[in-house]
Amino acid sequence: MADASSPVWFITGCSTGFGRELATLTIERGWPTVVSARDKARVADLAEGKDNVLAVALDVTDMGQIAAAVKAAEEKFGRIDVLVNNAGYGYQASIEEGVEDEIRGMFDANVFGLFAMTRAVLPGMRARRKGHILNITSMAGFMGLPSSGYYSASKHAVEGFSDALSLEVAPLGIRVTCVEPGPFRTDWAGRSLKQTPSTIADYTETAAARMASTAGVSGKQPGDPVRAGEAMIAATEAAEAPRHLILGAICYNGVTQKLKERLAQIELWEDISLSADFPS
Repeated sequence: MADASSPVWFITGCSTGFGRELATLTIERGWPTVVSARDKARVADLAEGKDNVLAVALDVTDMGQIAAAVKAAEEKFGRIDVLVNNAGYGYQASIEEGVEDEIRGMFDANVFGLFAMTRAVLPGMRARRKGHILNITSMAGFMGLPSSGYYSASKHAVEGFSDALSLEVAPLGIRVTCVEPGPFRTDWAGRSLKQTPSTIADYTETAAARMASTAGVSGKQPGDPVRAGEAMIAATEAAEAPRHLILGAICYNGVTQKLKERLAQIELWEDISLSADFPS
């Protein structure tokens, strides 16, 4: 059973990237931490010789594994205070050339797995009237870019889900934060990224060009995953948790510009928009 003064963290997708770096930071602080990966062996080193760490095998598309992992966490530490829905991956293709199985597989991990993990921890958080859920989305949760239409759709889904979740659970003492990174030096654009190369000449300058550029910057992105982990911890410690935590200058500048442009366009059509109601 964990000390009441130390938050209990449950982080999905800890084999690489944000999940591993964040887990390393929470473990270094002495906080009880559940680290998970589809292959438990890839997170075993994080738990070796540490009483405050529980390593579990977890494929978030497997409902049985979700239930077992949450049960194991609650049996060892008594509760889950912070859930970090980090597991997921990217898929790039032009919209026209997207492969059905690839699209559905990504949605199973990025969207339906995240939904299921959230449902699994809510009963405990609701009973204690306390908890914080961090959903790792992306700047793609605010905008679509060539070749990332399906990935962006998965992240938009999580953003909308989180909006509704926040309104439902805020009165119960549960906080919800979407973490939106830009390009970071993780494995997202490397081993973890799936692509369906474009063979249609009409997409050479759009989807195909962006897929090539994404692969070319892998390992050279400006974002520091360790600093991102520190930012996530700061969000959980804040008296007023942010609903959105933008990470990195590229994301901050891109998202704020996109939102300004979107608002300007909506306001430009204000008269037409308001004319759609029945007359007063």
